[in-house]
Amino acid sequence: MTRPDTDLHESVEEAAGDIASMEIRGAATIADAAAEALAVQAEDSDADSPEAFRAEMRAAGRRLRETRPTAVSLPNALRYVLRGMEGDTVADLRESVVESAHEFQRELDQAQDNLGRIGANRLRDGDTVMTHCHSTDALSCVEKALDQGKDISAIVKETRPRKQGHITAEQLRDWDVPVTLVVDNAARRYLDDADHVLVGADSIAADGSVINKIGTSGLAVNARERGVPIMVAAQTLKLHPDTMTGHTVEIEMRDEREVLGEDDERDINGDLDGEGLTVENPAFDVTPPRYVDAIVTERGQFPPESIVTLMRELFGDQQGGEPWEE
Repeated sequence: MTRPDTDLHESVEEAAGDIASMEIRGAATIADAAAEALAVQAEDSDADSPEAFRAEMRAAGRRLRETRPTAVSLPNALRYVLRGMEGDTVADLRESVVESAHEFQRELDQAQDNLGRIGANRLRDGDTVMTHCHSTDALSCVEKALDQGKDISAIVKETRPRKQGHITAEQLRDWDVPVTLVVDNAARRYLDDADHVLVGADSIAADGSVINKIGTSGLAVNARERGVPIMVAAQTLKLHPDTMTGHTVEIEMRDEREVLGEDDERDINGDLDGEGLTVENPAFDVTPPRYVDAIVTERGQFPPESIVTLMRELFGDQQGGEPWEE
């Protein structure tokens, strides 16, 4: 018999809970945890028929999928593992899922290094990059350029309201990269001193649009007007295959307290509460592909308009439904 969704392996439930509560965060970390949970589910399955095993794995996929519906790396991990499920016996199905999960994890381990090496080739000795928010993919390009002996400096936007740029600045400083930290509103002024705008992505749509931390789009428009090339560094985990069939990417709206501040974290310009105000705090914006020069992935660098070809290669045409669906 098919095991009910409530009888899933404790590793699946634990991973789902940690992803939902953001104990596990970051695209690659979420994807790795999901793949590992599916592998454990398969290894410890007591399904007595191929049909029961497939139903069990789909249930595990649904449980993981529902935790973070807008985190694109999560469904991409589930697609990779569950579409690798093949065989006519429970033993064959189990072996295929475990191997698919481990293959995915091996590729994941190498992806950022490979991306960094490809992105570093776009950076020249003496270049200055301007960054927005915090992206380990983007930083991997700088790290590999440093490994190649290139001198790189950085202009780092603080990136309000959570100031993730401070994390970027700290990492670059640890690598002895000269860093100029600027407020977001100063970006246009300092673009004349930049050779590249280097950002990551939370998601990339089939038309090459880049969904990233709010403020990316405005920076890209200013950079294009200034003639500064925009490079987006993103593992293929960030590609959003649902957009091939017309789905849009949901823009998360975050807590207004990030804008207003807590009582003990008021801005130096004075206190402000939310009474009588409508506070909008979108986490992301959409940069149209015409403002992006290159999207760098672990599989190579691509002009935005060719991203859909890479999506089809990796995920198919998305016409057959999702592998976790009944």
